[in-house]
Amino acid sequence: MSARTAWSGIVRSPLGITALSLMLLVALGAIFAPMIWGAQAEQVNPTEITQGPSAAHLLGTDTLGRDVLARVLVATRLSVVLAVIAVIIGVVAGTLLGTAPSVLPRWLGRPIVGFVNIAVAFPGLLLALFFAVIFGVGSTGAVLAIGFAMAPQFARLTQTLSAAIAGRDFISAAQVAGVSRMRILIRHILPNIGEPLIVNATVAAGSALLAFAGLSFLGLGVQVPEYDWGRLLGEGLNRIYLNPAAALGPAVAVVIAGLAFNLLGETAAAALGGRSARRRRPLPTIVRPGGAQPAPVDGGEAVLVVDDLRVSFPTPAGWVTPVRGVSFTVARGEAIGVVGESGSGKSLTALAAARLIERPGDVTAAHLDFCGTPLLTTSDRAVRSLLGTSLAMVFQDPMTSFNPTRRIGSQLAEAASEHQDITRKQAMDRAVERLQSVRVPAAARRARQYPHEFSGGMRQRAMIAMGLMNHPRLIIADEPTTALDVTVQRQVLQLLAGVRRDTDAAILLISHDIAVVAQTCDRVLVMYAGRIVEDLPAANLHTDARHPYTRALLEVVPELDADRREPLKVIPGRPPAPGAFPAGCAFAARCPLATDLCRETDPELVADAEGHRVACWHPVSGDVPVPVAIATVADETAAEEEETVLR
Repeated sequence: MSARTAWSGIVRSPLGITALSLMLLVALGAIFAPMIWGAQAEQVNPTEITQGPSAAHLLGTDTLGRDVLARVLVATRLSVVLAVIAVIIGVVAGTLLGTAPSVLPRWLGRPIVGFVNIAVAFPGLLLALFFAVIFGVGSTGAVLAIGFAMAPQFARLTQTLSAAIAGRDFISAAQVAGVSRMRILIRHILPNIGEPLIVNATVAAGSALLAFAGLSFLGLGVQVPEYDWGRLLGEGLNRIYLNPAAALGPAVAVVIAGLAFNLLGETAAAALGGRSARRRRPLPTIVRPGGAQPAPVDGGEAVLVVDDLRVSFPTPAGWVTPVRGVSFTVARGEAIGVVGESGSGKSLTALAAARLIERPGDVTAAHLDFCGTPLLTTSDRAVRSLLGTSLAMVFQDPMTSFNPTRRIGSQLAEAASEHQDITRKQAMDRAVERLQSVRVPAAARRARQYPHEFSGGMRQRAMIAMGLMNHPRLIIADEPTTALDVTVQRQVLQLLAGVRRDTDAAILLISHDIAVVAQTCDRVLVMYAGRIVEDLPAANLHTDARHPYTRALLEVVPELDADRREPLKVIPGRPPAPGAFPAGCAFAARCPLATDLCRETDPELVADAEGHRVACWHPVSGDVPVPVAIATVADETAAEEEETVLR
């Protein structure tokens, strides 16, 4: 929805008309009231002291004979201005506190989070009174007191919104591109949380008006000779039995202005809602399979070397290690496919290789080297520069891979301008050139469009173009074709193959579809329960697969000439949960060839003379039929229903 359409909806709604009318009334009063009634509000008349309402003075006069209504109208400017300034202070201070943990080191960010959590527990008015005592009596002290009292609420809101944005793929893409934390915060996080912050700031302005009225009423706010609605209310209450209208006037003004700000905030929220429809913790002792064979390393040709990679996360029950002992090597220009069921650790392995596992997750490895650089021991600055220029990530969901508030061209240009000594215009020219290289039509025009103006296939192409902005030596594609139809899927796969051929970049393709991997990759890694259970050439996948799990994955792939009257095949059972891996082979419970040895001891990943690696106690040759137990969809559904009934 465009901004014009959103405002059109506001104007047509009763709530929107009411909010805009009240806001316009308050704004006109703040601008013109001191010009029109300023002299009358200051005119002292001893002959008309403390008079009641009359035709000459609709709300009566005060103890010096000044017109109360004129003073209420003139006080609009000071009351509104002070409230707005306090809100600005609260928003700025809260945003700084809320985003500080994202920019500062973890050891420094955690105390800030704790301070915010403690401050939020106190009522805002109590904090305002506390700060008013510290900053002193008067307008300045009241503004600072109310502003800092509002800061914890905005800090908590900013933390929550930032955490939601920080998990998006375009943030990970910016991290892989080597963009600094401060730049990610300014260019990517803040623009995406700006709308809710503005809406809440509008609502908070009404609360600030009430808080100012309270402080002035208590004598801690505006002082003589200045006056605001709170001070006028306090003066009116002192003689409420003589002239109730003197207290009623400023009270009504506070209510109208507060209602105007609150209704404006509610209306803006509705409109924008429609528009948008590091400290290490000690790891536990991990029992590792003895003699696990690392992937072969060719020092001159190896782009990525992974040896005994483990990724662990803390849980209330202890540490869980969903990736355990993964070893492989990616050579220059090589395409490796990683397949397996959901939860097998494919994406976590790729994220660990890209240094995208955030704390409290912990990554350990005997070797985790990219282009000859050890990623776990090299400084963050050096790693950021290396990954930003030599590693590209293509994520599963192309819609979340781009910042929705920025144009495609500027996001592509950022990857180049961050690491290359080129001007902004040169970076944009290169962005257009890269869009052309991935076959995006009308690239110059498309570069000026936003992500929502691209189709799913075009967004995925643009994501690949972003990875090509520098000179990547490794492209990690995590389910790049999952959300695409078969025609666009083929185009994206052909595009990746063309990029590999033209740039000699290696590709690590993660997919659930073993048929796609077999057609596009040189080598296939089959993962199950956080381990590689088989590593073999893609050309031999259908003829020489030796692990029962690999054979089962091949068996359940539907064929074009299959009998459509027969139900689709599925692998019976489910993979074990990361925190409940069995003592022996994790696939033993689902394997028809399993023996007591399989259930007691986890097999090692052993390579033969040709480099074919398999982790199985009973591997079989490709020409020998394997009695893989395959259940029908109906059987699997019945088993799930039975399990549900038992629970």
